Amino acid sequence: MSEIIVQTHTFLTLLGGGSTHFSHVKQALKIAPILVAADGGADTALAAGHMPDAVIGDMDSISDAARAQIDENHLHYIAEQDSTDFDKCLRSIDAPAILAVGFSGGRLDHQLAACTSLVKFPDKRVVMLSEEDLCFLSPLELALDLPTGTRISLYPMAELRGAGTGLRYPIDGLTMSPSTFVGTSNEVAGPVRLRFESRAMLVILPRDCLDVVLAAIT
Repeated sequence: MSEIIVQTHTFLTLLGGGSTHFSHVKQALKIAPILVAADGGADTALAAGHMPDAVIGDMDSISDAARAQIDENHLHYIAEQDSTDFDKCLRSIDAPAILAVGFSGGRLDHQLAACTSLVKFPDKRVVMLSEEDLCFLSPLELALDLPTGTRISLYPMAELRGAGTGLRYPIDGLTMSPSTFVGTSNEVAGPVRLRFESRAMLVILPRDCLDVVLAAIT
């Protein structure tokens, strides 16, 4: 079992090294004021004017300049190379919810790996924020009250079935998987009430749905 490095009863912002606007970091910190950087995310934090409470990773991306500005007691080096820095952070953080910024911009392989991390750590309540969207791993039962017409996408990370109400295109009776049938570009048609047989469904919504999502998953 991995050691818990950061434990808090407050929502936490986890900042990666991917491209992101400083305004997005500021928005996340208003909701989740504890700031942890994943390796090179420390450079982004400092450039945005924020000192991270902790930096976690294999430290192959953080610059020497950033390292020199941060108290060495706040640098947590995890040497193994069998997991991503996002993985290392998620298994080392205990928080009611984590807003992950800087993990879904830039390189596509990094984005795909981040989506896999959401499924690998189902006990962590993580909302991954991008420029336009947010993404999270659905609980087995999910209730969302969103305006009619809101774009909602369901992306299965494994074969599974689900059911529910409130979608323009119902998913009842469908077997979904990343290689056969996915549920992208659906729309909200009423109160969304969904059930899934396993924890492998990613939900993607517009970024402005963040407050509703946090209320639903916490």
